[in-house]
Amino acid sequence: MLGLPDDVTCCLFDLDGVLTSTAELHRAAWKETFDALLRARDGAGFKPFTEADYNNYVDGRPRYDGVREFLRSRDITLPEGSPDDSPSTETVQGVGNRKNDRVQQIIAERGVTPYPGSVRYLDAAAKAGLKIAVVTSSANGAAVLDAADLSKYIQARIDGIVIAERKLRGKPAPDSFLAGAEALGMDKTQAAVFEDALSGVQAGKTGGFGYVVGVDRVGQADALRTHGADVVVTDLAQLLDGES
Repeated sequence: MLGLPDDVTCCLFDLDGVLTSTAELHRAAWKETFDALLRARDGAGFKPFTEADYNNYVDGRPRYDGVREFLRSRDITLPEGSPDDSPSTETVQGVGNRKNDRVQQIIAERGVTPYPGSVRYLDAAAKAGLKIAVVTSSANGAAVLDAADLSKYIQARIDGIVIAERKLRGKPAPDSFLAGAEALGMDKTQAAVFEDALSGVQAGKTGGFGYVVGVDRVGQADALRTHGADVVVTDLAQLLDGES
């Protein structure tokens, strides 16, 4: 009924891009932040932050990891700084805080919309008795779930705040998903991972989870399969309707 193997009894959902359309808001905030930094540094040689940059270096990763990976790809070195750096500070963590401020502004302006197919899937999974957790690198996970009216489905949440507090390695390492399964009291082999980010799919594959569902919102189905997805859908409702 849910498009999952029979021995899967819990679901570990990424949030942005899987359950809600907030991945688009994060993408916009990253682009604004990095483009401003690159323009200031490179002047006439400015090369903008691209969709490929987002997918390869930022999507799915903890915020500061995303800053480090993208800057490394452009051979830019900034001081590390600290988590309480002002958003105007030219450090890795200052840039990350700048992006977080901007995404919060965008969320406040535009609101949060869950994907209808994802709401259908959550409802079906809950009625079937599967345990449900959200595993997201975003520090805004609780606020987004509340704004989208999805908190009622969620029994455990591993978000950017928890990842930082526990010093878990970010995706593509499997640590946050392993923490999600543990929070539900389940073995990883009983868990299905639902991810739209290449780094997240890779985390599900290398972590040895029972099933990995790739959610293709941006036309990267082949890359999701290459990174370890067992199945790729464009909407979670396809799993319910037998279209996967």
